[in-house]
Amino acid sequence: MPGVVTMNITELNRECLLHLCSFLDKDSRKYLSQTCHKLQEVFQEHSLWPLLNFSSPSELTKKNYILGPALKSLSICWYSSRVKICNIEYWAKTALQKSMCSPHLNTVSDFLQKVCKSCPNLRTLSLSGCAHIGDENLIQVLKNCPHLQSLKLENCSGVTDKILTVVPLLSKRLHTLHVNFCRNITQKGLSQVRQGCPAIILQADRSADMIGDRRPDEIVSLQRTPRIIILT
Repeated sequence: MPGVVTMNITELNRECLLHLCSFLDKDSRKYLSQTCHKLQEVFQEHSLWPLLNFSSPSELTKKNYILGPALKSLSICWYSSRVKICNIEYWAKTALQKSMCSPHLNTVSDFLQKVCKSCPNLRTLSLSGCAHIGDENLIQVLKNCPHLQSLKLENCSGVTDKILTVVPLLSKRLHTLHVNFCRNITQKGLSQVRQGCPAIILQADRSADMIGDRRPDEIVSLQRTPRIIILT
């Protein structure tokens, strides 16, 4: 139309492009970045990525996000029927169940290692349905992310009292700790956190009331005391 001035998006300055990209989801940002070098540089700007949410382990292997020092909040929440299989102890899984878990067995733990190296300013971490992570993975996060203020775990069967014992030692700024439906958490571990961090907001729905997993050979059978009957 006469009198209408057209403008290419790449003619906008960097600040405007960053602002526009902040309204897009991860995939849209990635697709846009593939159109030209300028938008690719905007995509790689760390300040654009203060928040990351993932709904399955498979999303962690995509190249549609950037990990960097700007990341403040990270959420990996997997709500799937396969979570039930993942939560079965490895020694109790059938061959079929093991084969179903093998493609993503180390996906979340490997991702957390990258977070430890690239995201020292992480403030909040939420993990749900991540059965394959263990205490050591979370201990590394606590060591490398000293600004962590909130750690929320749900249905993470690989987490035990071990992580609770190090919280008072490693997390000076942690004020919220949730370990809901983590069946290998006990009352003893919760008591240690309360004693070491009395001001922390601790939530453990169902965790300490659930029965922890044990191998069959670890179950101690009850021994009956033999009785002597004297006949007179």
